[in-house]
Amino acid sequence: MSIDFTVSTLGPATIPSPIQLSRIDGDWVANYVRDDEWVVYDLEVIGEAGAESVGGRGLMEKSGPREQLFFDPSKVHAAILTCGGLCPGLNNVVRAAVMTLWHQYGVRRISGIRFGYRGMLPGGEEPLALEPAVVRDVQHQGGTLLGSSRGGGERTAEMVDWLVARGINIVLPIGGDGTQRGALKLSKEIGRRGLPIAVVGIPKTIDNDLSFIEQSFGFESAVSMAVGAVSGAHTEARDAINGVGLVKVMGREAGFIAVHTALASNDVNFVLIPEVPFDLEGDVGFLAQLERRVLARGHAVVLVAEGAGQSLVSASGQDASGNRSLGDIGLFLKDRISAHFKGKGLELNLKYIDPSYIIRSAAANPADAIYCARLGAAAVHAAMSGRTGCLVGKVNGRIVHIPTSVAVGNRNVVDPESALWRDVVENTGQPALMRRS
Repeated sequence: MSIDFTVSTLGPATIPSPIQLSRIDGDWVANYVRDDEWVVYDLEVIGEAGAESVGGRGLMEKSGPREQLFFDPSKVHAAILTCGGLCPGLNNVVRAAVMTLWHQYGVRRISGIRFGYRGMLPGGEEPLALEPAVVRDVQHQGGTLLGSSRGGGERTAEMVDWLVARGINIVLPIGGDGTQRGALKLSKEIGRRGLPIAVVGIPKTIDNDLSFIEQSFGFESAVSMAVGAVSGAHTEARDAINGVGLVKVMGREAGFIAVHTALASNDVNFVLIPEVPFDLEGDVGFLAQLERRVLARGHAVVLVAEGAGQSLVSASGQDASGNRSLGDIGLFLKDRISAHFKGKGLELNLKYIDPSYIIRSAAANPADAIYCARLGAAAVHAAMSGRTGCLVGKVNGRIVHIPTSVAVGNRNVVDPESALWRDVVENTGQPALMRRS
């Protein structure tokens, strides 16, 4: 794998940082991060590929405070915005960014853009002035104090005009694939105009489906809460005659929440995800497999990602972020399971649970809170050094800079032939494939 992870900069960093760190090892003081510190992306090699140079496997810039800055902190006006659907940890990231700007760099002009990209368009709400007192306790709350919305990211020229009119020179967009695509367009228009404005994104996708990012924030919180929903569904199913617990979780294009929840709970018997197609009818289809499980063991738990089985349900169009509209696979399966058992003259006690919006609106768990704090600070450090058109994210346990163009090039999905999916199939006992070849 040879991928160019080079991150763009606005120009030479010549201004000494106000953060007092060390240049040497062994003095018990944290060091500045040098521009020649890297993280290797592709750790795995096969056969002769092991002789390939490290550089050929993708070098990513290590994030962190630099000794020299591009921006004079006294002249910085930073803007932070949250876009798309809600996700645990949004307030944590906003707080971390504000605290780092204010306390580490001495930045005193920080604007919270209201309701995503719409706040940068004519008619949008005025920004919220951010300072430590405003964000001091927001990490304990779900949602986002800035508000969030979908859409607006395609009106690039108007947004750049808005930034210029307000003297904003650092933009930190927090959001998923659609948000970061909008950020990429924004940074390109800024570059076309030759403006010294840095755009550094913080990836927020609860589905964990952005490429080249080991984990997006909110994912661990989502899995933790989904496990609770599965536990409830299992109890309901186990304590009823022919009980079936059906739980729908997030996962439009990728089934990571579903597969991790199944492995964490050990109570799931069927996992349905977008990456693995399945038949509904027929001897090898899902309904027949579910019937056999219930008759053999007396109950079953089914966990379905929202994007699974879309060939079975009808939906068309797109939402404001450009995502394709999905049919409701959860309600569809609920009705079809009920009809199947009724047609066989079998008693059924089915309980359907959809905890999606409860999960999305929750506060971050401790693991995500830690990650969010690191991401918010890393984004500020990157922007202050003049980096732009990039994201910050975790790769191989390190926080790195990733060009936005690379991160949004493809979605990260569950590989049906991977060890992860193999473990799910073994854990649940479901057939590897519920369809005729």
